[in-house]
Amino acid sequence: MIFENEKQFLKIIKYTPSFFIIILSLIIIIFQFIDKNNTFEKEKEKITQEYIQKNKNLIKTRVDSIYNFIEKETRYTKEELKHSIKEAVENAHSIANSIYERNKDKNPKLIKKLIIDALRDVRFNKGRGYFFIYEETGKNLLLPYNENLEGTNFINHQDSKGTFIIQEMKKALSKNDSSFYSWYWYNPNKQDKMREKLGYIKNFEPFDWFIGTGEYIEDYEQEVKEKILKHIKNLQFGQNGYVFVINYDYIYLSHIKKEYIGKDAITNNDAKQIETVIKKLVEISKNGSGFYEYTQFIKPDGAESIKKISFVRGFQDWQWVIGTGFYEDDLKKAIKDKREEIENEYQESLKKTLEISLFLVVILLLSSIYFSKILQKKFRKYKREIREHLIENTKQQNILAQQSKMAAMGEMIGNIAHQWRQPLSTISTTATGLKLQKEMDILDDKFLVESLEGINNSAQFLSKTIDDFRNFFKTDKNKEAFSIQNALDKALALVYVQFHNKNIEIIKNSADADIKNLENEFIQVVINILNNARDELVKKDFEKEKTIFIDVLKKKETIEISIKDNAGGIPEDILPRVFEPYFTTKHKSQGTGIGLYMSQEIIRKNMNGQIFVENIDFNYNNSDYRGACFTIKLPLDK
Repeated sequence: MIFENEKQFLKIIKYTPSFFIIILSLIIIIFQFIDKNNTFEKEKEKITQEYIQKNKNLIKTRVDSIYNFIEKETRYTKEELKHSIKEAVENAHSIANSIYERNKDKNPKLIKKLIIDALRDVRFNKGRGYFFIYEETGKNLLLPYNENLEGTNFINHQDSKGTFIIQEMKKALSKNDSSFYSWYWYNPNKQDKMREKLGYIKNFEPFDWFIGTGEYIEDYEQEVKEKILKHIKNLQFGQNGYVFVINYDYIYLSHIKKEYIGKDAITNNDAKQIETVIKKLVEISKNGSGFYEYTQFIKPDGAESIKKISFVRGFQDWQWVIGTGFYEDDLKKAIKDKREEIENEYQESLKKTLEISLFLVVILLLSSIYFSKILQKKFRKYKREIREHLIENTKQQNILAQQSKMAAMGEMIGNIAHQWRQPLSTISTTATGLKLQKEMDILDDKFLVESLEGINNSAQFLSKTIDDFRNFFKTDKNKEAFSIQNALDKALALVYVQFHNKNIEIIKNSADADIKNLENEFIQVVINILNNARDELVKKDFEKEKTIFIDVLKKKETIEISIKDNAGGIPEDILPRVFEPYFTTKHKSQGTGIGLYMSQEIIRKNMNGQIFVENIDFNYNNSDYRGACFTIKLPLDK
């Protein structure tokens, strides 16, 4: 039987593709015409931004590369310097030791003189390097650049930083036979002030001397600067690309125009508002790095008055501004070339779009009619398969529900046995007592009445228990109004004995609410969760109490029932699987693995609610616990 909605659906399948293709094709064609007028402007802006960004990235990379090269050369040259002065002192020590070994049978004064004379005229590091010798007392024996000071005791001599140089050298050599050391001393070529010096010293044990040498930091730095500036000078990118270097005093150290080098950048006057430009470039460099746009009067290729974007970075140790840039007229040429390219591509694209659109309209119209018929057949077949699947799924759900009910019935029969044992025992004991007293002719009316009342009360209790269990197993699926609190009380009454016998305490901290739903189904879910908690609690060897907490929280649109225990929680690796059918961690004789699955089915499908589980940590009676917490959310009646 085909319903009206199904007929409409089949018509939609048949005609919608054709209609959609026609509309889409018209939209594409209209869009092509509308977009024609603003396409180039958008592309122009895009080209401009891409060109500027691309060149910004390029000049930044070039400057950063030079900056890194300077840092690398500085580190390498310093290590090279340390190696050279160490090697020089080691050679001097070998010379002194060789002279001593060849002449140690002679007068010590003669040997000392031979060593000092041998080292006095030795020079290295382009003539800057020389050796000095001190006794442990602090007396100087060799100081080639100022022989007048030889024989002077420097033990209490301080450099410009207040450091006792000779004392610190002795302290360093008392820990190691040789050591690098940094201090301040007067440069023979620049004696206006003390300058930092890096040296290497080594003990000469035969005479309690130490031999050393050093190099002024600024001397080796100057050598590095000259090397780097020579390298930068040879860098050029195309016809107009070059790297410039200015110090913080505005002096050009490197430029593509040789006549600028060594001169004040402001006096060269090669840019509009040159003083502002140079000061801004220096300011940016002092703060790190950045881009700056200005107008340069003349390009290296001779073009006049053109905008330039430069990137500069400061090398703070030397107070250098390192920079390079690119020019705006190169951008204009790139935009012009791109415009012609876009115009040609646009015309060709429009032509192809129209041709393809018309072709696709015809092909897809024919195809959609053909495939719509196929879809109709597939849809009818799929509908039959869904119907068969639903029938099979319903059977399976009924089987699972029956298995769950039978499992619950098994639990309930056990509960009946526990709950009836005590009242039956009471009836039996009372009846036996009455019979015995009657036989002994000592039965009085008062005892008879009390005994009969006790038997009646026990019988009433048995009757109520039967009603409770009968109500639980009702198959009525009609939704009726019931109290959450009363439903929980009924569930607890059905399982009370087994929990009491296992010393498991159930604590309720509950609000109450009336909802219209399936009470018996809800009770079954609560009992399933309680039984799972009970099974886990009896496994544990607790020093403290075994406890289950039931909390009810009423919200605006839902009521939430949470049931948690202090059994330690569910292992995290199986937590996501607890609601799967037939999944259980119990022995097959103890569990079917469908209780929680059916609980989820009942809450979600039958009661339109939600159920989920998580492990939580909590504190109770000043003790910390961890346990599984099941939360049920049910809708409230509006």
